[in-house]
Amino acid sequence: MPHPSGLPKRRGRRSRRVTLAQMQRVKNWHAAQQGAHPAEQAAWDTVLTLWLMGWMGWFPAFAFDASWAWPLCLLGMHLPRLYVGWRARAHGSGRLRCDWLELAR
Repeated sequence: MPHPSGLPKRRGRRSRRVTLAQMQRVKNWHAAQQGAHPAEQAAWDTVLTLWLMGWMGWFPAFAFDASWAWPLCLLGMHLPRLYVGWRARAHGSGRLRCDWLELAR
């Protein structure tokens, strides 16, 4: 039975992974909208910025033994997946509409 939102059912944590190609498709969608969804574009840019900071910051955090930064880097690395999952749940429940969600699945 299909999910009420029209999206496929989740098959576990691994199936929610967001690839670089999917992130690029969402970024291109936002660029094509050119100002139609400025808050949504700013949110996605923030997610991508924090994702990049997480990946770039883990090595210096470990090298300089900045243990306070380890959870922040880990959160940043997983932020696109968490954000897409949150948007999918909100879209599925009818709280907000997400036109780019299919691009990230």
